[in-house]
Amino acid sequence: MSVNYGSKRVVTGAHYGLRDWLAQRVTAGIMALFTVVVLAQLLLAKGPIGYDIWAGIFAAQWMKIVTFSVIIALLYHVWVGMRDVWMDYVTSMVWLRLLLQIFTLVWLVGCAGWAIQVLWRL
Repeated sequence: MSVNYGSKRVVTGAHYGLRDWLAQRVTAGIMALFTVVVLAQLLLAKGPIGYDIWAGIFAAQWMKIVTFSVIIALLYHVWVGMRDVWMDYVTSMVWLRLLLQIFTLVWLVGCAGWAIQVLWRL
């Protein structure tokens, strides 16, 4: 005779847990490291910090590529967070959750396009 204490746990959801947790930590680490590098460049700059200093920091092609990589990390970080918010708090209306997720994706793709335009226009 087997004894069953409590109810059987029903696992639901998309099962993104560990992957999303790790993605959030890795992208946050990338953004933090980039922030430290840019702040170091600003602190080591001579004279007043103006447009010429900012343009000089981001003028090199390698810095544009690194900056865009950080922007992609930021956008992925935002996507994971917002998707989780929509999944957790918009539960009763699936169509509304889907609409919010589509809007979020379109917005983030637009932000990526804008970032490309800004970085390579300098």
